[in-house]
Amino acid sequence: MTTPQQEPAGPLHGWPEPSATQLKEILNRTRTVAIVGASDKPARASYSVASYPLASSSYQLWFVNPRTTQILGRPVYPSLDALPGVPDLVDVFRRHEDLPQVLDDVLEIGAETLWLQLGLRHEEVARRGASSGLTVVMDRCLKVEHARLHDGLDPADSNPGAIASRRHVAPGSVFADRPRPRP
Repeated sequence: MTTPQQEPAGPLHGWPEPSATQLKEILNRTRTVAIVGASDKPARASYSVASYPLASSSYQLWFVNPRTTQILGRPVYPSLDALPGVPDLVDVFRRHEDLPQVLDDVLEIGAETLWLQLGLRHEEVARRGASSGLTVVMDRCLKVEHARLHDGLDPADSNPGAIASRRHVAPGSVFADRPRPRP
């Protein structure tokens, strides 16, 4: 079921999904990454995604969040235009309704790639970004794709659909008999 603020999951009408080769090219040409909506809360996905490149890549990372000043011991900037340089890739963790403004900010600073994290799809933003010369990736996790494409993730673990907020149920647990919904 689709809410008015969210577009359906899966391939969009007319919007091409990037191939593994295209994703790897994007990640290989990227040197600087700005994470918009980065969080200082370890339970948030943006915190986990932010910590991965610090440990597993040579990317220079900049965090953007007007509500905090430090994440993972690094400074946080209130907006994209406050960054010390122009990022190659802007990774977005924001609500669907915020994406048009994020696109405007990305275009204003001159970044090359707009990357919308898992669960974020906005066809109009993607079309407008692409027509302005941006490379646009939607509904993909930067951490998962980097690890998968750079031999840091077991291929059996590379299905982004397997990442969920559900807890793992151990075999033999009292909950093991209950049917679990499939993604």
